[in-house]
Parts: sequence; C-alpha cells; structure tokens
Amino acid sequence: MPWFYLVLAGLTEIIWAIGLKYTESFTRPLPTIGVIIAMAISFFFLSLALKDIPIGTAYAVWTGIGAVGVAIIGMIYFGDPVNTLRIIFLTLIIGGVIGLKLSTIYAK
Repeated sequence: MPWFYLVLAGLTEIIWAIGLKYTESFTRPLPTIGVIIAMAISFFFLSLALKDIPIGTAYAVWTGIGAVGVAIIGMIYFGDPVNTLRIIFLTLIIGGVIGLKLSTIYAK
C-alpha cells in the first residue's frame, strides 16, 4: 500500500501544480481552494507512504511523478515545446523513479 499511496500523492501533485496556473497568483478563490485541497490530499498520501518508504526515495518519486506529469500535460494542453531532448530527459526521470522503486525492493 505505501507505493500506492505514493502514486496517489504524485498524481494529486500534478493536479495542484497545474491548478496553480489558474489561481492567478491566488487571486481567484475557487481555483485557489481547489489547489489547497489538492495540496492537502497530496501531502496526506505522501505522509502515509513515508511510514514505510525512506524519505529520500519517497520525495524523489513524488516530485518525479509530479514533474513528468506536469511536463506531459503542458506539452499536450498548453503548447509547451515538444522535442527530442525533452522526451529523453523526461524518460530519464521515469527511469530514475523506477530505479528508486527497485532499489527499495532489493534493499530489504
């Protein structure tokens, strides 16, 4: 379950990070409330994951999921640049997340 919680934390991080765009520096109440709720949910699931996953691993995976997710959404929906180097480096982040997961399996 801790890895499931960590994935949920990462997915809700994507939601609040994208939502920040719509808060307009926290001047729009509804998007701001949505971002705060998504942040709280993300931190809650991260805290559950930290009961069993080392903090360095959990934090790196959490931010990795968020970074890759936001980058992909940015490319698809917001016109962020799509090029070979971006795809390569996003793939490296994904590889790092997978590697951290595997390292916790084999460390036991």
